[in-house]
Formats: sequence, structure tokens, C-alpha cells
Amino acid sequence: MDEIKIAGVLLTPLKQIHHPKGDVFHAMKKSDDGFLGFGEAYFSTINYNDIKPWKKHLKMTLNFIVPVGSIRFVIYDDRKNSTTYNSFFEVTLGVNNYQRITIPCGVWVAFSGVGEDYNLLLNLANLEHDPSEVERKAELKDIEYRW
Repeated sequence: MDEIKIAGVLLTPLKQIHHPKGDVFHAMKKSDDGFLGFGEAYFSTINYNDIKPWKKHLKMTLNFIVPVGSIRFVIYDDRKNSTTYNSFFEVTLGVNNYQRITIPCGVWVAFSGVGEDYNLLLNLANLEHDPSEVERKAELKDIEYRW
């Protein structure tokens, strides 16, 4: 398991059940750590070598799962009262590292497509999307990180 370096971030190993006629990929149960209620679920894709820049939710908790491809997530903690203030955490998730990452509100996240084919992300969020509760950085370079 990867060493988590941001307070409140969880990595939860998930089951993959292989079957000759099609596999089953577990995502989340209401009894899981990181489940804070259900607001919405959506899928997002990211192309190989593309980076979706920094965003921070002010109220929403994210639960990202990568059932297809491979996606590298970078999280940055700028919460002044956090024990992990000014820290980064990076993890690559996908079929070969099938886990769910829970990202609490108040931290920045950006991600890149590292799978050469199709990269698919599922987000199981505790709140419905509200554009007024998210902050975005205009440029990837607005948070200094070596991609």
C-alpha cells in the first residue's frame, strides 16, 4: 500500500473478481471508510499524457476509482491548520493498482492520463456538483510541482 502523506486522504484496496465472461470491479459500499453519503456519480476520461489542472472542493468529498487505464493523481495540501500543510501526495491508480482514493474537501487535486489507451475515472461524490463550492487554478504552474 502507498504511504499517504496528506491528512484525510484514504486509499482503499478494492476487489477485482476475474471471470472468463467478464470481470467485476468493486467500487464502494455505504459501510466503507470515505463514504459520507451519496450526491452524484460520474465518469470522466483523460487522454494519455494530458493533465487536468488543479481544483479544490470546499465542501465535496471525492472518491476516485480507475477501472480502465491508468491515472496519476497529485494532491496538494494548503490547509493552514493541517498537520500535512504544504505536502504533496502522488499515486497512480488503475487495473494494476486497483484502489479507491478518497480526497477530502479543502485540498487541491490534479491528474494525468498515464495509460496509453483509454483512461476512465469514476467519481462517487457525497454532494451534487455545485460550481460555487469549487476553486480552480488558471494554470497548472500555479502550484509548483514537477510533472
